Amino acid sequence: MPTPIKMPALSPTMEEGTLAKWLVKPGDTVSAGDIMAEIETDKATMEFEAVDEGTIASIAVEEGTEGVKVGTVIAMLAEEGEDLDEAAAAAPSGDAAPAPAEKPAEAKEEAAPAPAPAPAASPAPAAPKSDDGNRIKASPLARRIAEQKGLDLSTITGSGPNGRIVKADVEDAKPGAAPAKEAAAASSPAPAKPATMGGDLDAPYEAQKLNNVRKVIARRLTEAKQTIPHIYLTVDVRLDALLKLRSELNKSLEADGIKLSVNDLLIKAQARALQRVPLCNVSFQGDELYQYTREDISVAVAAPSGLITPIIRDAGRKGLAQISTEMKELAGKARDGKLQPHEFQGGTASLSNLGMFGTKQFDAVINPPQAMILAVGAGEQRPYVIDGALGVATVMSATGSFDHRAIDGADGAQFMQAFQQLVENPMGLLV
Repeated sequence: MPTPIKMPALSPTMEEGTLAKWLVKPGDTVSAGDIMAEIETDKATMEFEAVDEGTIASIAVEEGTEGVKVGTVIAMLAEEGEDLDEAAAAAPSGDAAPAPAEKPAEAKEEAAPAPAPAPAASPAPAAPKSDDGNRIKASPLARRIAEQKGLDLSTITGSGPNGRIVKADVEDAKPGAAPAKEAAAASSPAPAKPATMGGDLDAPYEAQKLNNVRKVIARRLTEAKQTIPHIYLTVDVRLDALLKLRSELNKSLEADGIKLSVNDLLIKAQARALQRVPLCNVSFQGDELYQYTREDISVAVAAPSGLITPIIRDAGRKGLAQISTEMKELAGKARDGKLQPHEFQGGTASLSNLGMFGTKQFDAVINPPQAMILAVGAGEQRPYVIDGALGVATVMSATGSFDHRAIDGADGAQFMQAFQQLVENPMGLLV
C-alpha cells in the first residue's frame, strides 16, 4: 500500500514551512534515515529524513513552495513491487500546497497579513493516451506542468523509470507554438521598477523574499524593542591577563586537538558572572519573575539563513575545553543549517561578539523571553592607567542590555562589574 509522506513538524512551534529543496526525485529508492529534503522552519533550515523504505512515486509539492502546512502530503512512497503510477494516483486530492502568488513590489514594505488557508490543489488532468491507445506514463506533477504549458505528452520521451515522463522532461520541452504577443512578452525582460518608499527614493531595486528565519528575526526583534524597556550599561575590560592565560592553556591542550578562542573564555566569564549575580539570571513573565538556577548561554552565530543562537547549557559548571568543543560543533551545525531544536531553543542569557569584525562597541537587542544580552567589541591597544601610571593595554568594551522590568540598574551594574573582574583576573574561570 503506498505511503503518503507528509510535511513534518520539525520544531514544537512549527505550523508551516518552506520546502526549500528536494534531494530525491520520482523513481529514487530510499531507506529509513536517508535525507529526502531540506525544510525551512520558523527557526532554521533542517534536513528531513525518510522513516520508511520504498520508491518515490511522485512529488506533490515542488521545492521552493512556501507556507506548506504541517501534515500536508508532499510526496508519495511506493512499497516494493507496487506500480509507481498507481501509487502516485493514490495521493489524497487537495493536499498539495501551491506556491502563493508573488506580492506586488509596491507593497513590500507593508506588514504581511496572516496567511490564508492554502487553496486546494487542482486535480491532475486525466491521464492522456498515445496514438495506439496505451496510457502515457507521466507523474501527476508532470501532467499539471504539461497542461499549463500546452504540451502534448505523446510527443515527449520520458526519462523516468520505464519511460515515465517526469517533471524535468516537461520543464525542458517547448510548446508547439505560442501566440506572437506572448512569445514577445516572454522574450523581453521586465524592466526594473523604481522604489516608491519614502516618496523620493527612485533607485532601481530587486525584491528578495524573506526566508522563514529572517521573518522570525524581524518579528522577535521588533517585539523586543517595542515591549522591553532596555537599559544599557558599558564597561571597559582589560584583556591582557585573559589573553596570556589563553595562550598558556592552548599550549597544554594542543596535544588534545583543542584550541580555545577568546569567545570560549567570555562565555565562561558571563556564566560565572551570572552565578555571582543571580538576580540577572532571570526572565520577566508578566505577573511572575523566573529565577534560573542554571546558566544556559545563547551564543549569536551568523548563519546563511540568518542569525541563530545555539546554546551552551550549564556553562557555569563546564570546563573551558568542553565549552570550546561544544561551541565549535554547534557553530558548524548552525552554518550548515543542521541544528536540532533543542540546540537553539531556550537559554537564560545571550552573548553577541562582533569583535572579530573590528567593531569597538555596540548595544545588542534582548532576545525575549531572556532578560539580558552581553555585547562585546574588539580588543584593541589603548592608553590605560596601570598601577597609577599611564601605559598601554589591550582593552575591550562590553555592553550589557538588560530588561528593566526584571533587572534593576544596580543589579545590572553588579553583573558588569563581576564580568569585568573575571576577565581581568581569569584564574577564576578555571574553577
